[in-house]
Amino acid sequence: MFERILIANRGEIACRIIRTAKRLGISTVAVYSEADAGALHTEEADEAFCIGPAPARDSYLSVEKIIAIALRSGVQAIHPGYGFLSENADFATACAAAGLVFIGPPPSAIRLMGSKSGAKSLMEQSGVPLVPGYHGDAQDPDIFAQVAIRIGYPVLVKASAGGGGKGIRVVERPDDLQSALESARREAESFFGDGKLLIEKYLQNPRHIEIQIFADRHDNFVSLFERDCSIQRRHQKVVEEAPAPGMNEESRAAMSKAAIAAARAVGYVGAGTVEFIAQGDDFWFMEMNTRLQVEHPVTEMITGQDLVEWQLCVACGESLPVRQEDLRIAGHSFEVRICAEDPSRDFLPSVGRILHLREPDASECVRLDSGMRAGDQISSSYDSMLAKLIVWGENRGAALRQLRTALSHYEIVGVKTNLDLLRAIASHRSFANGDVDTGFISRHANDLLASPPIDAGHARMAVCAVVAALMDDWREDAAGNAYRSEDRWSPWNTPDAWRMNGEGRQTLVLRTGDAELTIGVRFAGETLCVEFPDRTVEVIASREGARMSLRIEDHSVKVSVVRTGDDFAVLAGGRISLVTFIDPSRLPRSVHAGDNRLTAPIPARVTRVLVKPGQSVAKGAPLMVIEAMKMEITLAAPFDGVVSAVRARLDEMVREGAELVTFEPRGVD
Repeated sequence: MFERILIANRGEIACRIIRTAKRLGISTVAVYSEADAGALHTEEADEAFCIGPAPARDSYLSVEKIIAIALRSGVQAIHPGYGFLSENADFATACAAAGLVFIGPPPSAIRLMGSKSGAKSLMEQSGVPLVPGYHGDAQDPDIFAQVAIRIGYPVLVKASAGGGGKGIRVVERPDDLQSALESARREAESFFGDGKLLIEKYLQNPRHIEIQIFADRHDNFVSLFERDCSIQRRHQKVVEEAPAPGMNEESRAAMSKAAIAAARAVGYVGAGTVEFIAQGDDFWFMEMNTRLQVEHPVTEMITGQDLVEWQLCVACGESLPVRQEDLRIAGHSFEVRICAEDPSRDFLPSVGRILHLREPDASECVRLDSGMRAGDQISSSYDSMLAKLIVWGENRGAALRQLRTALSHYEIVGVKTNLDLLRAIASHRSFANGDVDTGFISRHANDLLASPPIDAGHARMAVCAVVAALMDDWREDAAGNAYRSEDRWSPWNTPDAWRMNGEGRQTLVLRTGDAELTIGVRFAGETLCVEFPDRTVEVIASREGARMSLRIEDHSVKVSVVRTGDDFAVLAGGRISLVTFIDPSRLPRSVHAGDNRLTAPIPARVTRVLVKPGQSVAKGAPLMVIEAMKMEITLAAPFDGVVSAVRARLDEMVREGAELVTFEPRGVD
């Protein structure tokens, strides 16, 4: 076994690999960009080295820098994780040339299966069913147009070297094909360094089933069964589960046989995933991922195996630890991806600092793979995934109960996340029935993307929590003032609304949603009497950090209260309420609408400038393309007008709110 390895990755996967390495007594070396200085994976590793600026091309994608650090730190092998260089055959070759073991498949297998076009050709020769389309070398747009007409719209344009949902466009009609080809090629070149594309028939709402395979250098191959990864957004997975609901033994055996045949055909070694799309009893080969998958934990949960340990053993030349007949499916597992994004704004990435983080407790049934902590800055330079929540149960129903409970205990404040979406999916009747396919989110969008309802009782509880937090903060301020005062017993140094000839009462104005609420607060020892317009309630609260034990009359509840200036987030049971304290001593903040300006919705890099000063544009016309968190965002004109200024340059990094284009609202020529 290795004594020392380098992890050429970041975030939760780096932390996950480090945990297995530590258990096996293997020393670990981490690498990090300047944006990740002090990140969790750098602290969990035994050593860590900075490899460059935030952009991945200057750090995590730099083969030369990573090899140099590996040699300098004296490691024997490099684990690439997933993403970045994990499916880069040149990197695997460079490792071997430097005398380092690449913990992954041979470069030849990466090249063959890393190209979607090449993989499809190989599968076609092996008799594996393929979705109708074109995966040849010629890239003339006319060829794609002819194929699209032959197989019929809608079609799917895909990056040949792609993965992770990048370089994929659904095209509904011929007029959109050219722009889809250009956009997919640009994204493919940006993320994979290869703009080659393929086209295939777009199957409406199939299931996405993948088989986890493993192979060693002694011609042993096994299937660790299937995962259902059908619930997706933007062709990226959101929820995964194993085994696939409704999968029968015949289909499982047929898919496993096809997956192992594919691996044998390329002389595969290590962990790999063969992905299929399925409708009814039919399935078609889609691609093979020559690496460990993001969703590998659900396979580990139902088989009791550690796939990273398997990777390390196989890379050392050992045989697979078990045979096919030794593997069994035990129970059911779900994985959900917690991402920094706003589902209500078409999954726009979110950046910022994590002000508050509370995770569900880990147990035999609940696992967290995370690389974040409270206080971490979420950068626009990398993928939006923050963490993964994995649960297990004896059956699908038991696992689903674990998932719902764990999600109700997950709290993140500071960046927008998809937690509400995940809770909505876990609570949806169709999901509970196993009625899943790739169109699940779009089909149930009205249910899944609606704001969670906040009942009157929850809203009242949130207001009481904010009142208690304000009083607690004022008590602390008063205690500090009293300590510094010459007369520390002065009544002016108390926050209890003391009056010489009357009852102490404080009036507060709070904003909840679009409404302002005026309430009174009276003090009775440790009890607060909170006067709402319709009733008065007695409140007792104690707080430790962000956690508050709150008793409102006969109801006790634990909540989290996170304050940012005069804004409060109150979290309980997976629901969040936002309350703002209106401080009468502060001047109102001015707001500039900026209707004639196009601004950056998120810190990003400008990848295309599509207009110039003096150009007339129609409402909805694309003006600029920016890239953030591995997502391309096209910014469009909000109305008909004429561009008066372009204020961002190609490849420039822009901050959130930066003015990009200024235009005047005039009729189009």
